[in-house]
Amino acid sequence: MHDINALKELLREPKEVMITTHHKPDADALGSSLGLAGYLKKLGHRVTVITPSDYPSFLTWMEGNDDVLVYSEKNDALVQRIIAESQVIFCLDFSNLSRIHEMGEYIRNAKGTKVLIDHHLQPEDFADLDFSNPQAAATAELVYDLIKALGDGDKIDTGIGECLYAGIMTDTGSFRHPSTSKNVHLIIADLLHIGVNTSNIHRLIYDSSTELRLRFLGYALKDKLVVLPEYRTAYISITAEELKAYDSKTGDTEGLVNFALSIEGIVFAAVIIDRVQAVKMSFRSVGNFSVNEFARANFNGGGHKNAAGGMSLDNLENTVAKFESLLPQYQEQLQASC
Repeated sequence: MHDINALKELLREPKEVMITTHHKPDADALGSSLGLAGYLKKLGHRVTVITPSDYPSFLTWMEGNDDVLVYSEKNDALVQRIIAESQVIFCLDFSNLSRIHEMGEYIRNAKGTKVLIDHHLQPEDFADLDFSNPQAAATAELVYDLIKALGDGDKIDTGIGECLYAGIMTDTGSFRHPSTSKNVHLIIADLLHIGVNTSNIHRLIYDSSTELRLRFLGYALKDKLVVLPEYRTAYISITAEELKAYDSKTGDTEGLVNFALSIEGIVFAAVIIDRVQAVKMSFRSVGNFSVNEFARANFNGGGHKNAAGGMSLDNLENTVAKFESLLPQYQEQLQASC
């Protein structure tokens, strides 16, 4: 239900507000959450941002980061209490409660008004107010538009703007993806006008690799990259032992799939990683091939047409074998994709 008046009425008086986002938050997830939190605090709301897991260190510069509560088994009781006491619960950048793991059922059963702000396909029907728009480039774009629609564009300061810019910049692939619309550019122009240092944000996110991360990247591209030209597909698989050998931290594999996709003639790329509890998969495509449909049909996942994720409870070897075995079914689509 896209009801801006209902949201305005909901936020008219200060309330206990909680904001959460998906497991292993990226720049859009954290940026949209902290940007919204900064705005709501200006309205007098008491706001708690809770993430279902840790997130990359290259995102910790965002304003409000020091107050983020990261869920763990040790603080489960505290998180449950905050959720139960929250009058408004904002769910950002995920379309299904399973994306927040243990916290999902806590929020499903919560009495507070649930507000979904998201740009993924096929959202689960759990929210009281739903501001989903799969045509949006990023959830941060939707947060910006909502603040403007509420008549509070003047409350977007540099700190809030930096968070929102980070989300939009990363989810558009530094404004390369087809989702980069006229609205995106107009938003960025406004953020530049209020003093957001765009080049500094790009540096903080993309130019802060450790030496080990760069060596891991070199190893993955040299020794782990598999190219299947007959299917216009490339993929990289990483074992748990290889992650350990390079002391891999949260965020170290982010963007790896884009290197595979950058190969001339490739329209479908995947990164398949053994995370011990499950094998996690990132899919990217160009053109008409829908990785969202591929992930949903085969690997319990989903996302966007050209960017999606999946998972497997089988071991890495069998998961990779399954991935390769599926490609002949999609060969015609892959060859025709443009």
